[in-house]
Amino acid sequence: MNADAILRVTQALGARLQQAVIASGDPGNVFIGPLDDQDAVGASLILFLYRIAPCASLRNREHRVPSANPPPAVIVHDNALPLDLYFLLTVGTRPGMSEEPLLRVLGFAMQALQALPELTGSPVDQEVVRLTLEPLTTEETSRIWALFPTANYRTSIAYVASPVWIDPAQPPVQARVVLKDSLDVGLRATVTVD
Repeated sequence: MNADAILRVTQALGARLQQAVIASGDPGNVFIGPLDDQDAVGASLILFLYRIAPCASLRNREHRVPSANPPPAVIVHDNALPLDLYFLLTVGTRPGMSEEPLLRVLGFAMQALQALPELTGSPVDQEVVRLTLEPLTTEETSRIWALFPTANYRTSIAYVASPVWIDPAQPPVQARVVLKDSLDVGLRATVTVD
């Protein structure tokens, strides 16, 4: 993916969650952003990207992507950056309403992400990004919520989206095609390239 990979994955996840909100019959929406943002009031769910980390298992691997204009059929990026994106999914707030109806929406969201745990297709640039429920300790949850001292704690869960690749701005330089390779014994090698 390009430099906008983080944005694209966040928006694709938000769209998947919005489908779950609609399926639950709730009239609300999914807000993407900080938990204490004024625009989050009235949202059914709040999606907050709280951490970005290198994907340790893919850190020294090349990233292979299909070429838009073959040849070559596959472009290999040796220095692409694989990331894990950590999202906090929180029930929203509605003035004068208890949290209970929004817990139902959260259940629909979890069910939808369990049923289709991958983001694929054009929203994520034809990549495959896996969504995994991430257990949070009480201490970790408290640290995240401490970032928002004016927001009241609400039920929250975390998901990891991985891998999210950020490819180099410049595509790799392709080697020239060898048309003829010959070797004169004991003298020199001759290579003809286009």
